[in-house]
Amino acid sequence: MYKTLDVITIGEAMAMFVATETGELSAVEHFIKRVAGAELNVATGLARLGLNVGWVSRVGDDSFGHFVLDSLKKENIDAAGVTLDGRFPTGFQLKSKVENGTDPIVEYFRKGSAASHLSTEDYHAGYFAAARHLHLSGVAAALSDSSYELLDHAATTMKSQGKTISFDPNLRPVLWKSEAEMVEKLNRLALQADWVLPGLKEGMILTGENTPESIADFYLNQGVKAVVLKTGADGAWFKTANGEQGAVAAVKVENVVDTVGAGDGFAVGVISALLEGKPLQQAVARGNKIGSLAIQVQGDSEGLPTRVQLNE
Repeated sequence: MYKTLDVITIGEAMAMFVATETGELSAVEHFIKRVAGAELNVATGLARLGLNVGWVSRVGDDSFGHFVLDSLKKENIDAAGVTLDGRFPTGFQLKSKVENGTDPIVEYFRKGSAASHLSTEDYHAGYFAAARHLHLSGVAAALSDSSYELLDHAATTMKSQGKTISFDPNLRPVLWKSEAEMVEKLNRLALQADWVLPGLKEGMILTGENTPESIADFYLNQGVKAVVLKTGADGAWFKTANGEQGAVAAVKVENVVDTVGAGDGFAVGVISALLEGKPLQQAVARGNKIGSLAIQVQGDSEGLPTRVQLNE
């Protein structure tokens, strides 16, 4: 018997070594170890806000894999859907330190990782049925054909069960064979979702449209209930299937430390608020707020707040 979950998500976690000094990664001597992974960032943020969250993945039976499992325990994320796979390693990455608000350099060592071997065998019907919401991202979709099949199966099944689904395209073109395949497969997932959360540039690539409203309409006209576009320094713009729309201003940040994880923080805010029954405009405002907190610290998830820190 599985515990009841608010959210379930699927993805890859890696050990992340973050440079403690600026400069070329080849010259850096000291790093701090953290966990990384877009879907795990979202799971972490939701768990810190008090939601019951399950994360489905595979990790190697190695020191990095056990580090990931220990991190799940610390964040109170349910790991019943995680397989310890002795055949393949846990991926890792190196991340540079920046102090001027630019994107850090990230080098990935993930090819052939345990998580890339995710498949429909990792879909345990009872576990997924215990959750009321599924969150998917384009990162896990890009890991392998079998990983994509797992996401597609989870989305199809949970949609048929009347569960809600959110989708963050999180484009990683380098992981796909071609842009055409990326667009086709990610849109297939997006069209099974209730809430689609692209960045403006991502929306342009995926739909061929060039304005927030036309990007939103591309999905809304095919059955999606709400589209929320991250519009950078402007904040975010949303539109729903019933015609509600609007812009929500960004939260001004004086000192941008690390931009990685901002989109994951935004997703945490939007998803958590919508699952609490908040109006979409309020959910988008929370997304902007948590996204702004995420970019003020070094690390992918260090800035994600607890419910007390969120102060709302």
